[in-house]
Amino acid sequence: MTLSQQVITILMVVAGTMLTRFLPFLLFPAGKPTPKYIQYLGNVLPAAVFGLLVVYCLKNVNIFTGSHGIPELLAIALVIVLHRWKRQMLLSIAGGTICYMLLVQLVF
Repeated sequence: MTLSQQVITILMVVAGTMLTRFLPFLLFPAGKPTPKYIQYLGNVLPAAVFGLLVVYCLKNVNIFTGSHGIPELLAIALVIVLHRWKRQMLLSIAGGTICYMLLVQLVF
């Protein structure tokens, strides 16, 4: 990349970041109630994103070859146990990721 292309890229990233940070405050000011549709999306999108993440992570798992999906199954089980126990999404995600990476690197 040339210097001008690098500067343009950095400016576009900064503009995109600022837009995504400030746009919600402009569209939904503090004095006005949040629209019902946005509240609905706030309730259903986290589960939808989790479902999408599960499908994406498991799309190339083949139970007939390699490790037969055992590391993935164990990591999913750990995510479920951690989430039921602590109810903290970041802990569940981090625990499952660490478990999967350790299994793939050290066991399978």
